[in-house]
Amino acid sequence: MAEQMPTHLILLAAGEGTRMQSDTPKVLHEIAGAPLFEHALMSAAALGGRRVIVVGHGGTQVAAAAQAVDPEILVAEQAEQLGTAHAVAQAASALEGAGGDTVMLYGDTPFIKPETLARMQAMREDGADIVFLGFEAADPGRYGRMVTEGDTLTRIVEFKDATEDERAITLCNSGVVMAGTETLLRLAAAVGNDNATGEFYLTDIPALGAAEGLVTKVATCDEAETLGINTRDDLAAAEAVFQDAARAEALTNGVTLQSPDTVHFSADTVIGRDAIIEPYVVFGPGVTVESGARIRAFSHLEGAHVGARAVIGPYARLRPGAELSNDTRVGNFVEIKNAQIGDGAKVNHLSYIGDAGVGARTNIGAGTITCNYDGVFKHRTEIGSDVFIGSNTMLVAPVTVGDEAMTATGGVVTMDVPAGDMALARARQVNKPGFARKLFSRLRAAKAAKKG
Repeated sequence: MAEQMPTHLILLAAGEGTRMQSDTPKVLHEIAGAPLFEHALMSAAALGGRRVIVVGHGGTQVAAAAQAVDPEILVAEQAEQLGTAHAVAQAASALEGAGGDTVMLYGDTPFIKPETLARMQAMREDGADIVFLGFEAADPGRYGRMVTEGDTLTRIVEFKDATEDERAITLCNSGVVMAGTETLLRLAAAVGNDNATGEFYLTDIPALGAAEGLVTKVATCDEAETLGINTRDDLAAAEAVFQDAARAEALTNGVTLQSPDTVHFSADTVIGRDAIIEPYVVFGPGVTVESGARIRAFSHLEGAHVGARAVIGPYARLRPGAELSNDTRVGNFVEIKNAQIGDGAKVNHLSYIGDAGVGARTNIGAGTITCNYDGVFKHRTEIGSDVFIGSNTMLVAPVTVGDEAMTATGGVVTMDVPAGDMALARARQVNKPGFARKLFSRLRAAKAAKKG
């Protein structure tokens, strides 16, 4: 059986997006914590070929963001935005000698599914030279209409150029196209701009291909997949679409969402079965929650891993680098940042644990702070296993507390505590007889004199 050739990707991300009313390039606006273009990259992740992003407006920003997501992505510049065919032509040098097929996606159309691209690949394997993606529109409006003869696409007609009969067609053009790489680039270069806008459009390709004897077919998808983002309203609607789908998927996969509409996911959130998510939980990018964990209400997680059967919150904040092992407890108003919490360890109340390691079964008392920043550098705190950290302890990093050690309540620990030792790091209490009555009497007299 012949090995399937990879399918390359051209991702169009050059538009200004004036209707967004933003200084930020349109494709850098986010859905579920990921920029719009990244959703398209994720859809095409299984294709296996070269990836080329065509940038224009804000190109330096867009290119930097794309290479941060995918260091191997190639960048092509479209200095003037002269239409989709012109944009594809700018990617020619990046795809020189690539062979195989190429699909063109849009950086502002985030919901094309991998399964849809797989259907387009299957149609190519079945003999179609070019495959366009269409959809049955509930309200065709001003979409381009796809004119077919049998199962062959003969042409795509823009609304303004369509006859009344053509405007009655409900099969509309999404703009997504797949073809052999050489074919796509050659036809894109051959497209003319003899139209009202003077731009070069890929919608001319079916007719150009037919003149060469090439066959163009139409793959179809649900209209929701073709949702493009042009305004802030569109962005908000797309966020809602994503969140509804993510919640439904979580429920299907065995996650309990006590109040689904109040839970917000990121594009890469992973939650194991039998996890329980209470109301008003926000998952920022980079979160994994293992099976059987419970995330209690009003917690915010980002860049964190939560182990099996852990309980987090309520009102907890896990920041990037938080690694919580199995059966851990992180309670109310606790913040964890760049810290590893061992199996069965507890940080239950009003504490900050940053740049630290906490061993198995250790108990961190209420109000504990790892003082990790000296104003210039960050320093690390290492706490062993089976340690008891007394309430209101300040651990001034760099400092180490050994296994089975203990710190007394209210201490400021500046030196290492050997294993098994108890650290007392507070001043001796001194009581001044009658001083409180004298002080309050003087203060009240001063207050009365001020009022008089």
